Formats: sequence, C-alpha cells, structure tokens
Amino acid sequence: MNTLSIDQFRTMLEAAFSAVKEKSDYFSQLDAVTGDGDHGTAIVGAMGAAISASSASDFKSLFTNMGFGIMLNTSGSTSSLMGGFFLGMADGSDGSSLNANQLKMAFRSGLAGVAKNTKATVGDKTMMDALIPAVEAMEACESDDIQDVLLAGANAAIAGAAATVSMKANFGRARNYGERSIGTADAGASSWATILEAFSKQ
Repeated sequence: MNTLSIDQFRTMLEAAFSAVKEKSDYFSQLDAVTGDGDHGTAIVGAMGAAISASSASDFKSLFTNMGFGIMLNTSGSTSSLMGGFFLGMADGSDGSSLNANQLKMAFRSGLAGVAKNTKATVGDKTMMDALIPAVEAMEACESDDIQDVLLAGANAAIAGAAATVSMKANFGRARNYGERSIGTADAGASSWATILEAFSKQ
C-alpha cells in the first residue's frame, strides 16, 4: 500500500478502538498498581471520541477534529496526551491521502504534540516508551509500503512497552511508588502498543 486514504485510516481507527476495548480491563489492572486504575476506561473513551470526530475531507482537518474531539469530550492525562498527539499530526499533514514519507512526518509531528504536554522520554515508564521507539522505527524504515512502515512502528512499540516492566516510574502518581513500580508494564505504553499494532494489521 503506497498511499493511505482517509477511509483506510478510519478503518485503522476502528480496529484500534476494538483492540483497546478488548484489553480495557488489563490496562486498568496495570494502572491500578501505581495509579488510579482507570486507564482502560480513559483510553477507550479517548479513542471513541476520536472516532466520533473523524469526519473530514483532508488529513489536516481530520486530525484537528480528532484532537479537539478528544479534549472536549474526555478529561485527564490520557485526554491531553492523545489529543495533543492528533493535533500534532495535523500540524504535519495535508491533503486527502498520505504516502509513506508523509505518514512518517505526521507521526513525528504527533510525537512533538505529545511532548508539549509531558517531558517524559524513553526510560521513564510512560507511553513515551512505546511511542518514541515507534516513531523512530517508522522513520528508519526504508520501504515505501505504508504497511511496512506501520509494522516497524508497531514492533518497536511492543518491545518498548515490554521493556517498561523493569523500569521505575519517574512521572505522574506512579513516581511516588519508587522501586515498587518495577515489575509490571506501564499501562500507557501498553495501550499505545496495542493501538499501533492494530494499525499495522489493517
């Protein structure tokens, strides 16, 4: 697949929504170890709001609508971070289709949008442990096939999420648990890995 249409991206969104709904309880169980235990509900709510707002004839407008849709209809850190991601994607997108290089630019801009809302990076046991390696792997992928690019990102995100098991949390409420935060995967990294894996399978 050399180009990605808006309809194809909506199919990816629907698949990701189904995937996070299926794992919602698991994400909340992970979050309960060091947090409020509501990440499953939060990520499902954010993805649902994104889908509800995914109506536009060009990607810039689509991502803008999704970002604001999340922020206006959900709350909490998941709302601001995921909303920031899609608003960032809007900054790096244009047109009614994306080729592989344009998709990479959109994801890089999405990462920059998240970075406006958190200073976390790889090693801090957050969603960034999945998202940063994913974006870097996508950019490093030399294929012009969008599915190859998405698969590279998904594999890196899955590995990044798995690596959080041995990490100590440095951000959010979880940081208060210190060494006790070691031993379980981060909920945010795990949910983002699930989203990106679902994207790659469409």
